[in-house]
Amino acid sequence: MEALEKNIIDLGEWLQQPAGRYICEWEQALLDKLTVDIFGFNALQIGLPQIDALAASRMPQRWLTNSSVPDESLRQQNRPIVVVHDFAELPFDTHSIDLIVLPHVLEFASEPHQILREVERVLIPEGRVIISGFNRTSLWGARQAMGRLSKNYFLPRNGEFIGHPRLKDWLKLLDMEVGSSDFGCYAPPFKTEKWLQRYGFMEKAGQRWWPYLGAVYMLQAVKRVKGMHLIGPAWKQKRVSHAHALPVANKSKKEHG
Repeated sequence: MEALEKNIIDLGEWLQQPAGRYICEWEQALLDKLTVDIFGFNALQIGLPQIDALAASRMPQRWLTNSSVPDESLRQQNRPIVVVHDFAELPFDTHSIDLIVLPHVLEFASEPHQILREVERVLIPEGRVIISGFNRTSLWGARQAMGRLSKNYFLPRNGEFIGHPRLKDWLKLLDMEVGSSDFGCYAPPFKTEKWLQRYGFMEKAGQRWWPYLGAVYMLQAVKRVKGMHLIGPAWKQKRVSHAHALPVANKSKKEHG
C-alpha cells in the first residue's frame, strides 16, 4: 500500500512539469469527449486527482477515490474525494457502477490484475471502463527504456508500463469487450514547454502516418455478461416479423371461418 501511494505521488509531481501538462491536456480533452455521451447513474474515477476525468459526464453521481489524501492545492478543488482506499479492493457493491475511469492507475499498481478484477465486479452489465496509460511503443517509451540503463529517467521511474496489446488480452480474459482506442502526444520527449510546442506539428502527422506510436493511449471496454440478452427491442421486432409472415389468404380464411 505504501509503495503504491509513493508511485502515485511521484506521478502527480511529474504531471506538474511541462511534459506532464502536455499529457494532461490531451487526456483531459479526450476524456471530455468520451464521457459526455456515456449515460447511466454512477460514475467513478479511481486515482490521479490531477485530472478531472468526469468533468463532462452527465451522470448524477460522480465520485473520485484515491489511495491517499491529496495535498492542500488539490483538496481545494470542487472535487471531493469520497473514499481513500487500496485500489485492489473497491469499496462498492457488485454491479453498482456504470462507468469507471482508470487514469494511469494500472501501470503504477503492484496488483494490476486484481484491480481489473475488482473493476469487472463492480461494473453493471454493459458498464464501461476507460483506461489510460503510457505507450511502450513510442519515442517516450524508448527514452524511458534507455533511462533505465543510464538511471536517467524521463517518465516516473517506478511505472511498469503495460503494452496496449497486453492490456487488451487482460480485459478479454475478464469477458470485457474492448472497443475503440486512441493514441496521442506525438511530440518527441522534451522536458521544456518551448520544444514541445515547437514540435506541435507532429500531432497531425503522427495521427496520419504513425497513429499507434503516440506517447499515451486511452482504451475503452464494455462488460459483457454471457447468456444475457436485451429482450425489449428484440422481442418487439420478432413479434412484428411473425405478423408479416402470416399469409393474407390464411388470415382471411380464419376471419370468415
